[in-house]
Formats: sequence, C-alpha cells, structure tokens
Amino acid sequence: QVQLVESGGGLVQAGGSLRLSCAASGRTFTNYAMGWFRQAPGKEREFVAAINWNGGNTYYADSVKGRFTISKGNAKLTLYLQMNSLGPEDTAVYYCAARYSGAVAAREYEYDYWGQGTQVTVSS
Repeated sequence: QVQLVESGGGLVQAGGSLRLSCAASGRTFTNYAMGWFRQAPGKEREFVAAINWNGGNTYYADSVKGRFTISKGNAKLTLYLQMNSLGPEDTAVYYCAARYSGAVAAREYEYDYWGQGTQVTVSS
C-alpha cells in the first residue's frame, strides 16, 4: 500500500518560512515525479511545484516562483518544500502527490497518489 505523509505545517507570521516534508512508503519512488498542491478555504486545489524523478528538473506556479523550493531527499523517498517570504495568500492545506511517470506535471489528474495534507497558516 502506498502512503504519502506530509508534515511541517503550522502557523507562521507573514515574511516567515516553513519547510514541508512528505515521506513516501510502500513503493520504490526513485523513478517517480512528485509535486505539491494546495487548497485554500473556499477555493479549488491548485498546483504549487513539481520535481522530476531524479531531481534535475523542477517547475513552479508563478505565484510561488522565487519564494518556494521543491527538492527530494537523497534516497528520493522524501519530498520537501522550502517556503520563504510567506504571505497570508499562502494559507492553505498543502498536499504532496506522486506520479508513475518520471516527468514533472502540473495537473491533478496526472498524479496517482496523494497525501492527506498539512495545514499552513500565515498570519498578517
């Protein structure tokens, strides 16, 4: 059984930073691309960032480009999202996702596995 478990969310003041983690288990994810999505209250889930299977290619939503960094751990079983210069507009539940293909993707339907999410709240 595949499991993706996010952690690292919390409450932070505007301008602060958080680092989200996503631990993958149940399969060998070394050849999988992974991504982060988020869902703010009353809004649809949206793409945040994606990384290809070996970490050599990344892709970001315009809203987070230059502030967020996606990366994989050395064993490629852990996904990270370093979030800097956070603002209230970044408040959302953040989800990690994995897809069989090794290439980056920005659409929800392209992902095969999802975590349960971790809440990030940014106060102004």
